[in-house]
Amino acid sequence: MSQLLAGFSNFFTFQLLFLSVVSVLGGYIVGFLPGLTATMAVAILVPLSFSLPAEQGLLILAAVFISAVQGGSVSAILWNTPGTPASAALCFDGYPMTKQGKAGKAIGLAQISSFMGLMVGWLFLVTLSPAIAKVALQFGAPEYFSIAVFGISIVAVLCSDSPMKGWISAFLGILITTIGIDPIDGVPRFTFDTVLLSGGISYVPVLIGLFAVSEVFRNVKAMITDPDFDKKQRETQRITDIIPTMKEIKITFLNMLRSSLIGTFIGALPGTGADIAAFVAYGEAKRWSKDKESFGKGSIIGVTAPQAGANGVCGGAFIPMLTLGIPGDAVTAIILGALIIWGLQPGPSLFLESSMLVNTLFAGFFVASIITLVVGLGLANVFVKIERLPKKYLVPCIFLLCCVGSYSIQNSIFDVFVAMFFGIAGYYMTNLGYHGSPFVLGMILGPMVEQNLRRSLIMSNGDPMIFLTRPISAFFLGVVVVSLAMAFKKNITGCKNS
Repeated sequence: MSQLLAGFSNFFTFQLLFLSVVSVLGGYIVGFLPGLTATMAVAILVPLSFSLPAEQGLLILAAVFISAVQGGSVSAILWNTPGTPASAALCFDGYPMTKQGKAGKAIGLAQISSFMGLMVGWLFLVTLSPAIAKVALQFGAPEYFSIAVFGISIVAVLCSDSPMKGWISAFLGILITTIGIDPIDGVPRFTFDTVLLSGGISYVPVLIGLFAVSEVFRNVKAMITDPDFDKKQRETQRITDIIPTMKEIKITFLNMLRSSLIGTFIGALPGTGADIAAFVAYGEAKRWSKDKESFGKGSIIGVTAPQAGANGVCGGAFIPMLTLGIPGDAVTAIILGALIIWGLQPGPSLFLESSMLVNTLFAGFFVASIITLVVGLGLANVFVKIERLPKKYLVPCIFLLCCVGSYSIQNSIFDVFVAMFFGIAGYYMTNLGYHGSPFVLGMILGPMVEQNLRRSLIMSNGDPMIFLTRPISAFFLGVVVVSLAMAFKKNITGCKNS
């Protein structure tokens, strides 16, 4: 405790506070803009941070990471446009709240739940880092496969109204991930002899297309068919109270806590990320909810769950990086490289040889989380006023952001065409009753399922019993079987009653 207090004392200087505020604002803007991810922002800043002392550079990278994940929530809520992949799950209930005239309330709930996730992750980072890292080390290919299958089983919860359409969407999402170079054998698959497909299809343009571009098409159609559409929309877009009431906090508190714990745990597993945590947290929130029918229609629990889960990852991802030198996700992998360039070796020795640096980072993480909350709540009214602009001006701007965001991923016009294609596909999928969320879930978890399935079978010489003889793997597969059985039983009962 004394070392942590010393870290806070070392942090509270004008220079470090100023750098934290600027980094949070920059990260928030990056997260807000579609296609610009936290990984991209940190990667760009790493070379610039080398001229600074390790203490300052590390705080800048951590602050940008935290705020970028949170900033993506705003565009997801206002325009159904995920600012970052982690905010895709927030579209399911955040955007319906905006259409109900509750955009301010949705943004406020998202900021509070983000802060909750950050604080839970920070608490585990400070107190239980070594213990959690040891548990995470027990996870091999079979365990990661089982977790990925568990994540995909959430489709049964996400699409309880039409499970078959949900599974079809998820299967198509997984199928898309097989395009490109085989990750194990190095053989081209479904590339049709074109270099453009050799790297696979990036899921960020797919996200932008399915959620944002398709919504642009729907708005354009509505403005053409109904001349008063714009006026009706602006009448419903009133600025509501930003700060959630105590009743709303009470309703969502346990859900936020559970989602934050899920995010912290997933973040501590190397190779995962905030997007996976957000979907798992959302699925578990719906699974445990007594009012499942409200999900997808503007549920406040559906807003808080993915945000708390996604931000819980921020603290969790630092745990294996600092204690073992193993990055929890893509962002901490970049930060790990920066630490090594600064001459620091992550691992147990880091806590002994550079304890002041580590504890200053802990202090900076805590303060940056508070700054991010203040910035998010402070700018909420500004964002809602932007949403109230006439659609004839706003829709073209959103479409332009979609194109720029898609292009910026790999500086490729091909990604813009991918976004347009999936925008058209998303438009017709919605009209036909197919959900976009299972498709995205399949794209995110598909590579994790395939690669770890094949690695596991290589480890066991083709024996599938490896998944049942390892306790952690068997546990998650057991949960999958039970949850699918319960969903199947519910569907059968519903059919009989109808």
